[in-house]
Amino acid sequence: MSAEPVAPAAGAVLDDIDARPGSTASLLRTLVGLYLRPLGGWISAADLVALAGDLGIPAAQARTGITRLKQKGLLLAARERAIGYRLNPDAVAMLERGDRRIFTMRQMTDADAWCLISFSVPESARSIRHQLRRRLQWIGAGVVSPALWICPGHLQGEVEDILDELGIRAAATLFQAGTPVTSAPLPEAAATWWDLDALRAEHEAFQRSVGALPAEPFAAYVHLMDRWRVLPYVDPGLPPSMLPTDWPGAHSLSEFSRLSAALEGAAWQRVRDLTGSTAMRSEPEPSSRAQ
Repeated sequence: MSAEPVAPAAGAVLDDIDARPGSTASLLRTLVGLYLRPLGGWISAADLVALAGDLGIPAAQARTGITRLKQKGLLLAARERAIGYRLNPDAVAMLERGDRRIFTMRQMTDADAWCLISFSVPESARSIRHQLRRRLQWIGAGVVSPALWICPGHLQGEVEDILDELGIRAAATLFQAGTPVTSAPLPEAAATWWDLDALRAEHEAFQRSVGALPAEPFAAYVHLMDRWRVLPYVDPGLPPSMLPTDWPGAHSLSEFSRLSAALEGAAWQRVRDLTGSTAMRSEPEPSSRAQ
């Protein structure tokens, strides 16, 4: 008999996986994720709206989008030197997890381990079962069967976090495994576990988008990050033995590394100039973190 799920832990702030890259919601989420922490966690309302304007978002639309970020729990209203917003402390873990994905996209080798996720969630908790499947898909897990999923072994910690946040840790068993043994060739099996055609389309869309970035470095960098940040989640970085020989992932990663290294410094300078911040970014250059 499967364990009854319990309510998710209070205070969890989840990434906005429904925001379409390039939309107001997604660009504002990317802007906040990139800059509020190095700014000390707070920004004035006027400066946030001005930065949104640099991204092509009209002021009224930006204010509506910021209100939605407050409703989602990412921002808290906080008056300091002026009316402004503070990053919700409960969101920091989510943003740090995102940093690890976005700036250190991992490509598996054929020798790397896998994590198998077997779960049994009762029909009475159908909504939680739906959330589990949705969030496993969001971290790049594949579907072997409805109740057996597979993901790279280095993502096991993220799977455990999802199970804990949904209150269903007792309903799942995780296994570390070697290379799967399948009756069909591995690339064919992988194509049934992951939607490789959809992943290829995501890579091709990203590669097209980098040719249409704005000329101004700040806007170009935020748009680049906004277009890129989905890929390290939905693409698990499958090993060569599971992929077609013309897989576009390596080219996407190379383009991201090249452009982010070229744009990051000037983009951060624009934020410092606008906000009057004297803070220095302490993170390494993104190009040095991409693997």
